[in-house]
Amino acid sequence: MSEPAVYIVDDDHSVRDSLALLLNFRGFRTYQFASAEAFIEAWRPDWRGCLLLDLRMTGMDGLGLQQILIERGSRLPVVFLTGHGDIAQARTALKAGAVDFLEKPIDHEALFNSLNEAMVKDSELQVEEQRLADLGGRISRLSDRERQVMDRVVSGQHNREIAAELAISPRTVEVFKARMMEKMQARSVPELVKLVMEIGNGKTE
Repeated sequence: MSEPAVYIVDDDHSVRDSLALLLNFRGFRTYQFASAEAFIEAWRPDWRGCLLLDLRMTGMDGLGLQQILIERGSRLPVVFLTGHGDIAQARTALKAGAVDFLEKPIDHEALFNSLNEAMVKDSELQVEEQRLADLGGRISRLSDRERQVMDRVVSGQHNREIAAELAISPRTVEVFKARMMEKMQARSVPELVKLVMEIGNGKTE
C-alpha cells in the first residue's frame, strides 16, 4: 500500500510546481501530473492521500477524471481547483463526493484545511476497507454447512426450521451455529445480522 500523498493534476506547470513547493514545505508528499490522461495512466487502486485537481484542463477536464475514477472504484478524496467560479460545476463535483471546490488564486490556509480534511477522510476510508476485508475473511473461513446455517439464521429461521430444510437434526444445527458464531466473532444473532449487512452494504460505522 502506498504512503499518503497529494496528487496534483494541473496542465499549468508553474501552478503544479508552486503547489508542490508549498505543500512539500508544509510536510505533504506530492506527485505531479500534467493532464487527466497522464494521471489515469499512472493511477493505482492502492494510492492513498488525496487528489488536488484542476477543473479546466486541455483534453479531459477535472469532472471527467473524477467520473472515471468513480467508475473504476477509486475512493481517493478530491479537492478541486478552478480559476473560473462556476456554481453548477462546483455543485456537480461536490455531489459526486469532492471534499471541496477552491477558486484561484488559492487561499493557502483554506487549501491546507481542505487537504487535511481530505487526508482524514482517506484515513477513515482505509480503516473502513480494512474492517470490511476482515469481515470478509471471517466469512471465507466458514465451511459450506456453516455458511448455510448462517444464511438461514440471518433470514430469521429457527433451529428446527433450519434442521428440516437442511435435513439434519436440531442438535447438529446448534453445533454448526455455535462454530459459525465463533468464527464470525458475533456474540448474538442481532450482532451477526449487523455484520452480514455491513458486508452486503459495503460499509461500516
